[in-house]
Order: sequence, then C-alpha cells, then structure tokens
Amino acid sequence: MNRDISSNQNIVRYENGQLKESVDTYVTEFPLTIMVNGEEFATVICSPTNMEELVLGFLASEGALLKKDELKSIQIDDSKGFAHVELTKSLNDRFEYSTKRMIASCCGKSREFYFQNDAATAKTSLSKITITPQQVLNMMTRLQSASTIFKQTGGLHNAAISDGDTFFEHRQDIGRHNALDKLYGFCIQNHIPVRNKVLIFSGRISSEILIKAAKIGVGVILSKSAPTTLAIQLAHDLNITAVGFIRDGNFNVYSHPERIKAAKDSNE
Repeated sequence: MNRDISSNQNIVRYENGQLKESVDTYVTEFPLTIMVNGEEFATVICSPTNMEELVLGFLASEGALLKKDELKSIQIDDSKGFAHVELTKSLNDRFEYSTKRMIASCCGKSREFYFQNDAATAKTSLSKITITPQQVLNMMTRLQSASTIFKQTGGLHNAAISDGDTFFEHRQDIGRHNALDKLYGFCIQNHIPVRNKVLIFSGRISSEILIKAAKIGVGVILSKSAPTTLAIQLAHDLNITAVGFIRDGNFNVYSHPERIKAAKDSNE
C-alpha cells in the first residue's frame, strides 16, 4: 500500500505586493525502517510510493541481497513505517557494521557506509548497448513529460530506465538514490535484465549517482544536468557512458562515446 506522494496545504503567498491566502502542493517525506531477518538494517527517508521496489533495490545495491532467490519474503507496514524482509542468508557474513543507519533524502554524503562496500558492489559495465543521438533526446523528453508531480511541487527527483525504444519505466522520490533504487527493485521483481539498459536522471551526475549506476549494472546514464569531475573519472574507470546537459536538442558525452552512434540500427 502506498501513501500520497504529495498533498495540498493552505499557505500565505506574497505576490504583486500583497499577502494573500493560497493553496500550494508539496511532497510527502516518509521514514521507512528496513528490518532484515528481525534486525534493524537502515531507515530510509523517502517518498511513500513503490516502497517494495525501493527496499529491494536498496538492499541489492548495498550488497545485502545478491540474488532474487535469497529473498524469502517482504512485507511493507506503511501504517507504522516498517519494511520486514526475510532473507535466506544472514547478513553477519557480509557486513561488519551492526549499528542503525539513517539514509537521508538530501544530497551529498547521505550514507554513513558509502565507501565501505562500493568496491564489492559497483561493477565495471559489460554493456554492449549503443544508442543514437535522437534516442538520447527522446528518452530525456519522455522523462520530463512523465515528471508531472515535480512540475507541481518542484520537490522530487525523477529517474527512468529504458532500452532506448519500447521499454521505459519511470520513478520519482524526494531522494535521488531512492528513485534509482525503485527502478532497480522494479527490474529485480520483474526479472528484467539491466545490463543493456539506460538510466535517465533529472539531477546532476555526482560520483554517488555514477556509483549507483554501476551497482545497478547499466552502461549508460543520461542527465539534463552537469557531471562532477570525480563522476567522470569513475565513468571512465567503470566503462560507463555519461551524457549530460541534454537540453534544447544538444548534449555532451563525457566518457565512452563509442556507445553513441548515428546509425539507426546501432542497437543491433
């Protein structure tokens, strides 16, 4: 069960030199505590939609869930803000830390254990996908068209995963990591291979976002915003094509440009 991702509230607005009563729409912020095998694993501050996908994608990207068949059950109790996950294997063999972790929705180093397991879970891409410049532009246009709640609130990150043609799945969340985890969880749930897929993202490509893409396993990430220097270094190292500033029919390719080809049959 999902709660509303946004709500309308009465506010006072200053406009044209006057203060007046008005109504505004803003996003819901929801703490979800993930319990794994009866123990508290993390609390994720998120938008309360697609929460099962979020939990699956988060656990997989953090290395707690390595294969779908390791998942015995997952139950979301959104009335109390808990996700109860049962795995076939203990986490003690995979993680040395045992204290509660708060996963914030803000930007920057929001994860305490950000560097601890990246080497084990961030994969060098083996993707063979190639896409045309027009597909790059079309995917970004489609993401922006799907971002209806963002247009109302300005308070969400939007992301999508696509094959460049018929497959396109969109998710949104107050946390940029969460939006990507939801997409990853969707693919895990539905047994959709991710290697030859493309991530489309509304925000800047930071090193954290680039590593998240590597953990998911895609070979291409697209953004309408800018990358950081460390993100581009990692993109070169991890064999990921990073494309930014996709605006007004133009874009920049920062790493592994060989995946962007003009030929219409480039995906063959």
